[in-house]
This record gives sequence, C-alpha cells and structure tokens, in this order.
Amino acid sequence: MIVTYKIHELTEYIDWLYFFHAWRLGAHFGQISEIHECDACRAQWLANFPEEERSKAAEAMQLYKDANQMLDELDKSHEIKGIYELLDANSDGDNIVVGKVVIPLLRQQVRKKDNEPYLCLSDFIRPLSSGQKDMIGVFASSVDPNIEKTYKDDPYKHILAQTLSDRLAEAAVEKMHEYVRKVAWGYAKDENLTIKEMHNVKYQGIRPAVGYPSIPDQTINFLLDELIDMSRIGIRLTENGAMYPHASVSGIMISHPASTYFSIGKIGEDQFNDYTRRRGLDANVIRKFLAANL
Repeated sequence: MIVTYKIHELTEYIDWLYFFHAWRLGAHFGQISEIHECDACRAQWLANFPEEERSKAAEAMQLYKDANQMLDELDKSHEIKGIYELLDANSDGDNIVVGKVVIPLLRQQVRKKDNEPYLCLSDFIRPLSSGQKDMIGVFASSVDPNIEKTYKDDPYKHILAQTLSDRLAEAAVEKMHEYVRKVAWGYAKDENLTIKEMHNVKYQGIRPAVGYPSIPDQTINFLLDELIDMSRIGIRLTENGAMYPHASVSGIMISHPASTYFSIGKIGEDQFNDYTRRRGLDANVIRKFLAANL
C-alpha cells in the first residue's frame, strides 16, 4: 500500500526533540512545540530556563520559528511518500521467514536487569513449529529529494531543509504506523493516544528501523526491498544498502503486546559467524556493517 502525505498532514507528528538534538542544541528544547505561540507564553518559556541557558533557548526559539516557516513553504509543492505491506510470517530461531525471504536477526547481548531474557526480534513472531501463520508489516518512507535542492544556495536553509527532511520521513512513518495499528492491521482498533504518547512509545507493538539498535545491519534493506519494492516510492538502494534519498526510513512492524525496543550491544565471534552464515554474505562485508557491535 502506497500512501502520500502533504507536509501539513505530518507537522503534528514531528518529534522536535530529535530535531533540536540534530542541531546540537539539546533535545529538551523540543518542548517549545508544546507551548502557545503568543508572546507571553514564549517569554514565560524562556524565563523558565536558568540564565546560562537562555541564549541557547532563544536560539532554539528562532530555529523553531524558521523551521515552521520553511514547512509552510515546502507544503506548497512537496509531498512525503510511504509504503507498507502486511505479510504472513513466522520465526525460525533468530530468523523471520516471510515467504521465500529469510530475514536474519541478531540476539541482544546487553540487558538492563539480570532476570531479563536476551531478546531477538524473532522472539515476538509465532514460530514455524507452531504450524500457524503470524504477520509482520514491512515499511519505508521517503521525502521528495528536491526539497534539499530548493535551498542549495543558502547554507543555513540547506541544513534546515536536511534536518526537517529527516523529521518528516520519521513523521510519515509515525502516522502510517498509527493507521496500520488502528485500521489496516487493526490489532489496536480502540487506541486513543496523543502524539506525545506515540513519541513516548505508548502504543502496542514496535517498528524497529534498519540501521537502528535492534537491526544494525544496513544490508537488511535488500531483503525488505524484495518484499515491498521501495522504488515504488522513489527509494534507490546503493551497493551498500543505504537509501537514497537520504531522508528515508525502512523497517518492520511487529504487533506482539510484549514486544519492546532494545539494543543488540556487542556480539561475540560465535554470534558473528552464525549471523554471517545466515545472512549469506562475505564475513568482511558483514564486519563492516556490524563494526559498532563487534
């Protein structure tokens, strides 16, 4: 299923904490998106910061204003596209099997509490041995690549467009995932969450993205591409599995009520060799993509 969003449909889904983090201003300045835009409220927001932080807060306030002005400009001629498919799936050990496509995954090596299990995303999918089909969602989203070109002669606006593009791609996934949970898949029909609650992951299920802590291997994009054909929304994969346009997101959706986000952490040589075998690629290739986990 392909979806197209106008930018004004996504602005409320933007997580401004990550926007300000990208500008190295501190994620806590993202709270500015929650205040009323009148002068009195803005002045009170500034006054709440300790004196040594007020200049940064004022900078964040101006940046937020510039960002919203740019969003209004971009809304006139640019759209964000998303794609998702709901597919029969089962787990097989640390793999997720979707038809003929086998998605190898890694098992967590760091846990927060001693009594917790070491998790793998496949743990949240019904196993092949059960004889019953389960389901996963496979998704991707991407911005119009011409957004960045619009401001190529203005360094400040060019960087602003880049960081907003990243947030819009994520916002599209947030909105798309909400629709999948409540309508398309419908496993959470009665969900009634605020945007802030969604950003705080209060919904049932998860949507781990490729390149993030639980799916660190970027080459998994090639397998997802086999399932949903990302070119249908203009995404092209490089020889290393990176996505173009750069402001693109891909991953899988899992509905299990106990599913949770986690980080793989450092893996041992035994798990590396097992993963390399299951992935079916040269060990030197996999070592490059898992460098942070070795």
